[in-house]
Amino acid sequence: MQVALPDFNAPATLILDSENPPSDEQFATFCEANRDLKIERNTRGEIVIVPPAGGASDYRNADAISQLFSWSRESGKGKGFGATALFLLEDGSALSPDAAWISTERLSGLTPKERAGFLAVCPEFVIEVLSPSDRLVTAQKKMRAWIANGAQLGWLIDGDAMKVYVYRTSGEMEVVTGEYIDGEGPVAGFRMDLTSIWEGL
Repeated sequence: MQVALPDFNAPATLILDSENPPSDEQFATFCEANRDLKIERNTRGEIVIVPPAGGASDYRNADAISQLFSWSRESGKGKGFGATALFLLEDGSALSPDAAWISTERLSGLTPKERAGFLAVCPEFVIEVLSPSDRLVTAQKKMRAWIANGAQLGWLIDGDAMKVYVYRTSGEMEVVTGEYIDGEGPVAGFRMDLTSIWEGL
């Protein structure tokens, strides 16, 4: 099944069959047939099509990803992932963060075949970067979903406001400002330089 959509600046939700939501296999087939779209799935089985990022937000995404990847290679404790990775979560949703990190230990539980497809595992650490099409309240809800599904730490970066919303398993949310932010828990030792992210494109 292929889908053609008009130009849009906010996420679009497709309800294919509310009584019989697509299985993981059917969802994967749908994504394969629509490779040009960034697709997620919510807990109700509805398919959510996310608009592409604008130049400034994509620049910030790339900055965050490059810093995480560099630290990940140096630490050797796990692997970093970018914005096109899709994770199948325990609550039935399928979400893509802007950047993520998974420990070698957690990855070791997946077979080579499972690693080749959508990953049925929740990253220990996720980063989301607000784009112009994002509503803060919706992005914050997604961050809570990451934590509820097993992420230990999440950063929601609002580049325009120069704030990072930090989410933890304790349920505590903290707002960080400044020129850098330090990782903790699974990514202890990771320090992200925020100056270029604040500067933007």
